[in-house]
This record gives sequence, structure tokens and C-alpha cells, in this order.
Amino acid sequence: MSSVSDPSPQSSANEQVQPMLKGMKEFWHLPRNVYLLLFFTLGKGFQLSIAALTLNYYVHSIGYLPDFIGIFSAMSAIGAMIGAVPVGLLADRWGRKPVLLLTAILSPLSLAALALVTSAPWLIIINLLQGLVSTAYWVTNLPLLTESTTEKQRVGVLALNSFLLLGVGSLGNLLGGFIPEFVGGLLHVSAASTVALRYGLFAAASFTFIFGLPLWLLREPRNTRVPEPDEVLEAQGVAPAPSRKSRPVGLFLKLLIPDLIFTMGEGAVVALIQVYFVLRFNLLPGPLGVIFTISGLAGGIFSLTAPLFVRRWSKLRLVTTVQYLSAPLMVLIGFAPTLPLAITGEYARSFMRTLIEPVYAAFAMEQVSNRQRATLAGLYSVTWSIGFSVGPAVAGWLQTSISLSASFVYGAFCLLLAPTFLLLFFGRKDTAPHGVEM
Repeated sequence: MSSVSDPSPQSSANEQVQPMLKGMKEFWHLPRNVYLLLFFTLGKGFQLSIAALTLNYYVHSIGYLPDFIGIFSAMSAIGAMIGAVPVGLLADRWGRKPVLLLTAILSPLSLAALALVTSAPWLIIINLLQGLVSTAYWVTNLPLLTESTTEKQRVGVLALNSFLLLGVGSLGNLLGGFIPEFVGGLLHVSAASTVALRYGLFAAASFTFIFGLPLWLLREPRNTRVPEPDEVLEAQGVAPAPSRKSRPVGLFLKLLIPDLIFTMGEGAVVALIQVYFVLRFNLLPGPLGVIFTISGLAGGIFSLTAPLFVRRWSKLRLVTTVQYLSAPLMVLIGFAPTLPLAITGEYARSFMRTLIEPVYAAFAMEQVSNRQRATLAGLYSVTWSIGFSVGPAVAGWLQTSISLSASFVYGAFCLLLAPTFLLLFFGRKDTAPHGVEM
């Protein structure tokens, strides 16, 4: 019999269940804006996965080699880099809703245009424009979700956003593989032919347009931001500390440099991994779609466990550990002698990548104040653009000039360097947020 001072197992269970139920209630009672943004994220995930499977494959079917495909892939990221700051300024002036509506219309149009051209100059130009018009999603999505959620909802919503984008959205790989197979059967041509792959790109474009239609119901956020401590002091007639009035340029650099190195490594592998499986193992669109659907879906589901890991480990420790573990997985994929071993390495890498997406986003947003988060999100869009332009270009050159496996060694090196910088910059410091906690 337990003593009076010791709680019974039933009471202990109740104490654990009640906060969980309360947290679930807090999470599911979300503003309409959040549901609309998550719905568009789902469509964006379908578009990205279908295009990732078919776009470079389409360019390869025209007759271009990996060196050109690497440069072609980089154009979208370069366009996003060019557009990140202007689009952010435009969103501040016009509001985020009209900017998101524009990308929901122009992005599918530019993607469909890519399916209609075959000359190298037009492929480069249109893919550059595709990145330019698509950057609005990346610049506005994270700040909008941050503004529309409470502290208790935020990590879960970011994990769900990542799950929809990378997990459920990865089901588009099935469509990306099925549509060319279906069209090829109807037209009596190979699923790897240019004509069959073209319809996969049309499908990718339609998802962004259809899932973007409900954005007309989006409400422009008004006065949703929690006042900063220095703003409260100003309202009371007290001068805030000078350090809080200035832009934390040094802090931004410490956050952005590791992310830039990380995205260069990810870009070198992720942007060309479908082409790698085609060239290395002679896969057709159907099997390729199944492989990457399972990879993305399983990884996306695993990303939902991010809040559980954060309860046991700090965000910094979790992010750096996962990045260190991902490096040898990249080498495994690049040098795997058999297809099953390469698939195993890709699945493990996908698990690692999707786990740290919401955790790293939360860690970064917590390092700055509320009014600096939109700026940081825009700058992250720039580092992503640079990383996914330099990374694929380097990978394409390495695969053409040295070997298919060389790009994976480069990616692994970047994934060892990025967490090292993170630990150097933040390992000895308190990682508590400077502003309102996420």
C-alpha cells in the first residue's frame, strides 16, 4: 500500500493525461488562417514532390547531361534569392495575402511553361522566373504561422506544416511516377519519354493553383504581434536598452552561416538525387515515385515526433547531433553497391532531415525578437536560395567530371561543417529566446 505522500499510479496517470488533453485542445482550436495556410502547404508539397521527380527527369529526357541539369536546378534557387528581399518588401507594402495569391497563380503558370520548352536558354530563364515567383511562399509562410499561433501551439503547428510539406506532400511522388506511366501507356511511348514526363509537370502546376484558391479567404493579420519589452518601456516613457534597438547583425550571421553551409550540402544531394537513382540504377518513373513517396511520407510522419525529442534534449543538441549523423548516410547513398542499400540510406537520411526541419525553425525564431522574425525568415530564404543554387551546380559538375558519388562526399562534408559552426556560435551560450518564446 502506498503512503499518503506517494501518489497512486492512477493519480499519476491522470496528472500526465490532463496536460496532454489540454495541449491537444489548445492545438486543434486554431485560427482559420492557420488551416488555410496548412492547406496551401499541402498543395505546395504535392507540387514540389511531383516537380522534383519529373522536372530534372524531363530535362534529362531532352538530352541534357548532369552538368547542365545542375545549373538548371540552381536557377530556381537563384530566382528565389533575387526575389526574397523585394517580395518581402512588397508583402510589407501590399500585405501578405495579395502576395500569396500572386504566387498561387504565377507559380503554376511558370511551371507549366517549363513543360512546353526544350531549348537551354528558355529552360534557364523560365526556371529562374519560377523561383522568383515561388519565393513568396517561403518568405511569408513561417511569419504568418508564427503570428497566428500561441506559444503552446507553435512547435506543433510548425511540425505539422513540415509534415504536410515533406510528408503527405511526398505522395506526389506516386503521382509523379504514375502519370508518366499512364500517359506513356495511352500514347504507346516510354514513361521516360519527354511527352509522358511533360504531363507530370502539368499535374504539379495544377496542385499549386487548386490548393491556392482558398487563400482568397485568408485574413490579413492585424495587430496580432505581442508587444516587445522595449516597446512596452517606450509606451511607459522609459528608454529601452540600445542593444535592443539595433539589428542583431552578428546574431543573424551566426544563425545564417551554418544554415547556408547546411543547405549547400542538402542542395548538392536532394536536387539531383532522383537523377542519381536513374543514372546509377536505371530506374523508371514508376519505381522511382514509389521509393521517394515512402521516403517522404515516413520522414514526414517522423517529423511529428519532434516535440517529444525537444522535451528530452535541447533544440541545439538535437539539431547538431542529427546533422552529424546525416553525413555518413550521404556517403552510404553515394557509394552503395546495391539499390536496396542506397534506398535504406535515403530513408534514414529523410528521417533525419524531416526531424530537424521544425526544430531548427523554432530554434532560429527563438533567438530573435518578434519584430525581427520576418526579417530572419526572409534572410533564411536567401541562404536557402544560395545553398540550393551553389549545391546543385557543384554536384552537377562533380557527377559529370569526377563521379556520381563525388557529390555525396561534398554533401557529407557540408553536413559535418554546419553543426560545428552551430556549436561554435551557440554551444557555450544560453539558448533561451531573446523575445517571446515560441
